[in-house]
Amino acid sequence: MKNIRKNKAWKYVMLLAFFTSIISCKSKTVIAEATATKKMGADKIVSNHYAVKKDFKTAYIKADVEYKDEKQSLNVSADVRIQKDEKILLSVRVFGYTVAKALITPKEVKYYEKSGNKYFEGDYSTLSKWLGTDLDFKKVQNMLIGQAFDDLNKGKYEASIEEGLYKLEDQSNKNTEKAFFFEASQFLIKRQEISQKTKNRMLKVSYPNHKDYPEVILPTQLIIEALQDNKTTKIDIEYKSATFNEEISFPYSVPDGFDRIFID
Repeated sequence: MKNIRKNKAWKYVMLLAFFTSIISCKSKTVIAEATATKKMGADKIVSNHYAVKKDFKTAYIKADVEYKDEKQSLNVSADVRIQKDEKILLSVRVFGYTVAKALITPKEVKYYEKSGNKYFEGDYSTLSKWLGTDLDFKKVQNMLIGQAFDDLNKGKYEASIEEGLYKLEDQSNKNTEKAFFFEASQFLIKRQEISQKTKNRMLKVSYPNHKDYPEVILPTQLIIEALQDNKTTKIDIEYKSATFNEEISFPYSVPDGFDRIFID
C-alpha cells in the first residue's frame, strides 16, 4: 500500500472523473435566453430554477473533454452512466482504451487509473479535504445536469441583477462565498461559483448554452475553472450524445495488482 499526498497525474484524472458531463439524444434548437431587467425576490428565483424539467431515471452519455493546466493540455473522451440519485459511473478513454474509471454513490467514491496502477476508495470528507472544496454525491450530480450545487431551498440568499443575470449570493457562511447566476427566460443556470479567499481556492462552472429535450433541459457544454494554491486548472466538456431511461449496467472492478491510495 502507498500513501500519496500530491500525485498530480492522479489528481488530474480524478478531476476529469468528477467534472465530466451530460447531454441528451434527438436534440432540438438551442434554447433562447433572456436578460434579467426586473428585480425579483430570491424565493421566486429559486422556485423558477427548480421548475426546469429534469425528468429522467437513467442516462448514458458520451463526451469530449479538454483539460488544461499550467504545464499541459490533454484531450480525452469519456462516457457517463447515471442512475439518478443513486450512482454515477465514469469511464475515461484515450484512443478508445479505458484509462480510468470512477464509481460514485451517495456514500463513497471508488476510483482507479491504469497509468500508475493505483486505486482509491473513500468517503467524501477525505476527497473534499484533498481537492480543496466540499463535495457530495448530490453536488456532483447537480453540476452534471445543470442545477445549483446546493439545495437553494435551504439557504439564505440575497438577490440582485448582475451583467443581465439574476444573481443569488449566499449569506450563511462568512468563510465561503457562493454565488449562482441565472438567465431570465426559464431560469437556467449560467454560472456558479464557490470561493475561499483566505485559502486561495475558487471553483467556477459556466454553462454557455442549453437545449430542450423530451426528458430534460440540459447544458450543451460545461466550462470548469479551478484555482488552488495559485495554480489554475480548466476543463472544457462538450457533450456529444446520450440516451435516457434505458436499462444500463455499472461495471466496476479494480484490476489485479493495483495499489491502494490513502489521502492524508
